[in-house]
Amino acid sequence: MQKSYIFLADGFEEIEALAPLDILRRAGMPVATVSINPTLEVTGAHGAKVTADILLDDEDMTAADWLILPGGMPGAANLAACKPLNDLLKAQAARGSNIAANCASPALVLAPLGILDGKDATCYPGMQTHTDAINWIEQPIVTSSNIVTAHGPGASLLFGLTIAAISTGEAHSHEIGEAMMVYPRNMNAYF
Repeated sequence: MQKSYIFLADGFEEIEALAPLDILRRAGMPVATVSINPTLEVTGAHGAKVTADILLDDEDMTAADWLILPGGMPGAANLAACKPLNDLLKAQAARGSNIAANCASPALVLAPLGILDGKDATCYPGMQTHTDAINWIEQPIVTSSNIVTAHGPGASLLFGLTIAAISTGEAHSHEIGEAMMVYPRNMNAYF
């Protein structure tokens, strides 16, 4: 299994980055946090300072299993302004490889790049771009082809579990969710 990457920019929503990170590591997936800042330290939307594992240019990420974007403001806007990240996302999408985005990031990062065109997606309510190219759906998690989107902080655990289910299998993801006491009875609706 290839490594997955969670991208952090100043103003990121802490739970949207750290909950999926925790879940993917519990699932045994290799995953690293990536600072798009010039230093490893990144400050979240609520003031938590996090030391990322690597900087954006520290590794070749072209064969990533997942590229994962938390939301938060101005975190999502900062991700959207990062040209090297945008180029990486466009190349990942062109290969049909996995991308996941939560909260504002589907609307502010993926939509302007055309990555969500022709797909179902969700994002933080009110952030939807007005276009006929994307079918915005109001639910916590939406999986469409190789793209997983979530609508905000409250969906962060389900977001991580959905990514884990796709990469490590539904049964394994269910075991993790049950051990964490987060699975609703109808969790299969999200896979």
